[in-house]
Amino acid sequence: MALNFPNQSRFYDATRRAVRFWGHDSAMEASFFVNADALKQIKPDVQADEDGLLGAFDLNRNLIYATAAKVYRRSRKGSYDLSANDFKS
Repeated sequence: MALNFPNQSRFYDATRRAVRFWGHDSAMEASFFVNADALKQIKPDVQADEDGLLGAFDLNRNLIYATAAKVYRRSRKGSYDLSANDFKS
């Protein structure tokens, strides 16, 4: 089964300077963290605060979800960190 993102929840994790969200593969849940540097690469004019990073995430969900699915296919773990390198073409 493919990874999907039925839960639209996301939150800012100040300790990791990242936005956390979840994907599901059948009954398995995986946590994803997209860090501030990655969000700045996607949206260079983003404010690097909680509201700015959450807004950048919301505006770019399709790209972030597609990238998360690609990273997920490489190896199966419980948690994934998405960095700026994951968003390079």
